[in-house]
Amino acid sequence: MEVKFKGNPAKLSANTIKLGDKAPKVSLVAKDLSQVEVGGASGVYQIINVVPSLDTGVCATQTRKFNEEATKLANAKVYAVSLDLPFAQGRFCSTEGIENLITLSDFRAKDFGKAYGLILESSPLAGLLTRAVIVVNPQGEVSYVEVCEEVTNEPDYQKALEAVNK
Repeated sequence: MEVKFKGNPAKLSANTIKLGDKAPKVSLVAKDLSQVEVGGASGVYQIINVVPSLDTGVCATQTRKFNEEATKLANAKVYAVSLDLPFAQGRFCSTEGIENLITLSDFRAKDFGKAYGLILESSPLAGLLTRAVIVVNPQGEVSYVEVCEEVTNEPDYQKALEAVNK
C-alpha cells in the first residue's frame, strides 16, 4: 500500500490490515514499561489510534481528540500507538492531560507495525508508523480501518466512533 507524506508517495511495509481481518494480538509497551496486548478478541471494542509521533501537532491533536471521545465510550478501550519511547509518551500524557486512553509504544521490535502493515518504508518518516485508526470488535475482527491517505492529515474521527456505536 502507498500513502503520501506532504504530497509525495510513501510506501508501507507488508500487507496492511483490512476490514474484516482478524486483528493480530500484539504486545506493546506501556508508559510504566509493562506489556499490554492489543488486537485479538477482548470482549470490548478497541480503538487503536496509530500516529507517527506524539511530538507533532497533528499526532497530538489526534490523540487529544480520541482522549476526549474515550470518556463517552462505555464499551471500548482506546489506545494511542507510536514508536515514541514510553517515557516520552508519559511526559506527553502529563503535559496534555491525557487520562482516558492508554499510550503504547512499538519501539522494541515494531511487532505491531509489522503485523498491521503500518510501517513507513519510504519518505522522510521511514521507519515510523503511518497515521491510521483501527477499530477491533469484541470478537477480534477489524470492524473499521482508516489508513490516512496523507500522513499529515487527521483521520475521520466520526467514522471510527460510529464503528463502535453501531
